[in-house]
Amino acid sequence: MTVTLPRRRSRPARGAARPVYRGDIEGLRAVAVLLVVLAHVGVPGMSGGFLGVDVFFVVSGFLITTLLRREMDSTGRIGLARFYARRAVRLLPVATLVIVVSLAGAWFLAPPLRFPDFARDALAAATYTMNLRLDAGGTDYFGDPAPSPFQHFWSLAVEEQFYLLWPLLVARGRFAPHLMVAVTIASFTWSVTQMSYFGTLGRAWELGAGALLSFLVIKRRPWLGWAGLAAVVTGAFVYDEATPFPGVAALLPVLGTVAVIAAHGNPLLETGPMRWLGRMSYGWYLWHWPVLLVAPASLAARIAAAVAALGLAVVSHHLLENPVRHHRAWTVRPRRGLLLGLGLSASAAVLAALGIHHPPRIPAHGTAPDAGRAIAAAGNPAGTMKRMLATATTPTGLPRNLDPTLEDAARQRLAPQLDGCHVGLTGPFRPRSDCSYTTGRRTAVLFGDSHALQWFPTMEAIARKNGWRLYSFTRSSCSPADVALDERRARSRYVECDDWRTQVMARIAQLRPDLVVVSSSVNYRQVLAGRPADPDAVWQTGWVRTLPALKRAATQVAVLADTPFLTVAPADCLSTRADDISGCAAPRADVLPEPRWREIERATAVAAGIPVIDPVSWLCAARCPLVVGNTLIYRDSNHLTEAYARLVAPLLEPRLPQPWR
Repeated sequence: MTVTLPRRRSRPARGAARPVYRGDIEGLRAVAVLLVVLAHVGVPGMSGGFLGVDVFFVVSGFLITTLLRREMDSTGRIGLARFYARRAVRLLPVATLVIVVSLAGAWFLAPPLRFPDFARDALAAATYTMNLRLDAGGTDYFGDPAPSPFQHFWSLAVEEQFYLLWPLLVARGRFAPHLMVAVTIASFTWSVTQMSYFGTLGRAWELGAGALLSFLVIKRRPWLGWAGLAAVVTGAFVYDEATPFPGVAALLPVLGTVAVIAAHGNPLLETGPMRWLGRMSYGWYLWHWPVLLVAPASLAARIAAAVAALGLAVVSHHLLENPVRHHRAWTVRPRRGLLLGLGLSASAAVLAALGIHHPPRIPAHGTAPDAGRAIAAAGNPAGTMKRMLATATTPTGLPRNLDPTLEDAARQRLAPQLDGCHVGLTGPFRPRSDCSYTTGRRTAVLFGDSHALQWFPTMEAIARKNGWRLYSFTRSSCSPADVALDERRARSRYVECDDWRTQVMARIAQLRPDLVVVSSSVNYRQVLAGRPADPDAVWQTGWVRTLPALKRAATQVAVLADTPFLTVAPADCLSTRADDISGCAAPRADVLPEPRWREIERATAVAAGIPVIDPVSWLCAARCPLVVGNTLIYRDSNHLTEAYARLVAPLLEPRLPQPWR
């Protein structure tokens, strides 16, 4: 997506291959950027517009390889310094401007606590490693609730990493096509097997497909162009976030783009408006994403924001992009272009590094009462908690003695996470211990998903107090209810969850525990495998299978109902509204989704003779605050902090079934 077709009046530098102008490819770039922007805007029916990036990759591979081959044929060599200087002069001025403006916008508009991470993203964008950062962090392109303003730089990073080595393959002369075919096939195989959205290894085949097209001589076939364009647009309409991508699904936009290029012309793509939009595509792609992040949620407002971003692209194209790339100071001597690129990247990187080490300050106000001590000392912990929750929804500032701090909450790791007794989304259940954390004559088991894991500190405190042996078996996004699920990030069947659940149920039957406390999120409707016609019935059947089996294995079983799902990220809201954190407390009804599923779980347990403990009264009054006294309640939008989980131990203990009281 980073190669703009030169206008006819452009003069190549001495020794460089003369580029050939193709209006249809410039128009194809317009299609690609329109698909991406419309998808990000949220236009109905355009959820698959993300494949516009794949169109960009194929176009880039074709154009760059064509230019490199012509240079190789005409001069017998490839001037790497000139090649990289051209890219630096073309790409970095506008990219640096967008990085700097976005970083400044994040300073003033983003939640202060997020700014250091955004600054790290800016550093990755400036060094063309954004895709590696997103991949390492397990970022969900389709489902990140607070995406980075620099996230879209991932595709530019893929291209630049690809072009570090690709010119060396072109320089292999007659061996080049064979090497390119091998690289392209290997990359496609990796894409299908690994399904990494941001990885260069899994995306290189898309650039390689365009590159290989430059070796073929194909007669003009207008129908082929229309067929290819139809394939690309069809993909944008039929694909969505549930489509396994890239992998095999990426063949549709890739082969469609190959067909358009191979057709050697398309009257729609060669129209003036399409060619103009193609020239603006690079700037529009860079500007649209950060502008959309600050736009209101309505569709009309987001469309207006996208148009405003196009205006920024036009201005930066005429005042910065073209003047720099066509200036003789940079085009005649490659060394100067390289120095310019290095200087721009270094400047953006330095600003990002300063932001990492000097983020905006979060104001704190006074010292709040120690909530943990108040509950521990209370003769009536439930009554004390009720009063504290009511007080927490009155205007007050963020306390200096917040426990844990916002930074520490984000880094929280519980003991089961450290020793493998809590399993993430991937990997088998291979704990490094027997998953017991206390000693005693009686045995208790905590079983469920990450919403069960959040109660580990509570159960551990109760177990130590009463002399129980506590086991913990939990897995992320894997309900203890026996339901078949898909794994959203991998966009495939979550068979690891089935295997883990079977293993843990067998282990519980072997332990014959005195008590099993089972807990689950209710947020599984969208990931039920096969998209069943009656999700409520599937949910009920899952609990009907699980609860009686647990009751047969244990002396007592208790269901701990689900906790709220906040409408805001706690740290974001608290750091933004530090002067009055009561404004972050949402109405109780707004943070308790899936009431029908909550009732199904409760009714199924009661029918099986299993008590249900609802913790919502420990977390909400009429509204649900984020801080009680000095204690931060949530570490993210739907998990409790360790401190708050320990705080409510005196509230949970008397609700557990006999013989524990």
